[in-house]
Amino acid sequence: MIIRPRPHGWQLLYILRGSIVPAVAPKVLAILLLAIAVAAMVELGRPPGIERLSSAPFALLGLVLSIFLSFRNNACYDRWWEGRKLWGQLIFELRSLARQLQPLLADDVPRRHRIAHLCIAYAHALGARLRGREEAMAAVAWLDETQSASLAERRNTLDALLSMIATELAVPLHEGRLSPILYAQFEQRLHALSSIQAGCERILTTPLPFAYTLLLHRCAWMFCVLLPFGLASTMGWATPVLSAVLAYAFFGLDELGEEMEEPFGTEPNDLPLDAMVRTIEIDQLDALGLQPLPEPLLPRDYRLQ
Repeated sequence: MIIRPRPHGWQLLYILRGSIVPAVAPKVLAILLLAIAVAAMVELGRPPGIERLSSAPFALLGLVLSIFLSFRNNACYDRWWEGRKLWGQLIFELRSLARQLQPLLADDVPRRHRIAHLCIAYAHALGARLRGREEAMAAVAWLDETQSASLAERRNTLDALLSMIATELAVPLHEGRLSPILYAQFEQRLHALSSIQAGCERILTTPLPFAYTLLLHRCAWMFCVLLPFGLASTMGWATPVLSAVLAYAFFGLDELGEEMEEPFGTEPNDLPLDAMVRTIEIDQLDALGLQPLPEPLLPRDYRLQ
């Protein structure tokens, strides 16, 4: 995620780090060179019939394309925002679980430690799954040997971690140190974690329809490639400037939607999963009273992972 102060004044003209310009620069440059060639052909060669080309059809096509791009970007932003809400809910549920454990299992510190480490392992494993990494490898650093061996026997790492937490809580329930009502509250927390996982997996495995995305890509390219031919007879040498500006707008919107469509990736505008996992680490360890705590992850070059 890009985190930097809002630009103002002359900064709007030269800021590159954190903008979409590096991603779309090759496409805009290609359109700029094409527009220069078309403008030179029209101004120097005056091919017959060029004066009959008008920019009116491109205005209509540009309007339709902008509506479609707006619809797609809204859909992509909804996916991005839903992913952020799910991870915010994850942080809330794990904080609440740690807060409940502190007084209810105050006399069983080792069990609280094991549950807190399982919660951290769960956050690491979920982040790894969403970014295509090995889940068990991400979680194993927070598990003991018995838990690691048990995890190796399961295919669904995340479900196995939740089962381990439930098993840890079932022991004081069976011993009579935890009432069924209180255990039911913990079970609701685990149910919420499972629901968050399912929501994240829904976003991960259900992209926008490929045909719709392909249509927008093609239309954006056709519009930007044909636009210089419609502008050259009236705009002259100003054609490359206007063509490049419009190409930047359309290609930039298209690329931005592409990044937000997959909010759990590692693109500049994707969600900072690593930073949120570190927040969960700090919360869980702080609830145990451990010191020193790990430092929160900070943006590097305005980018927070």
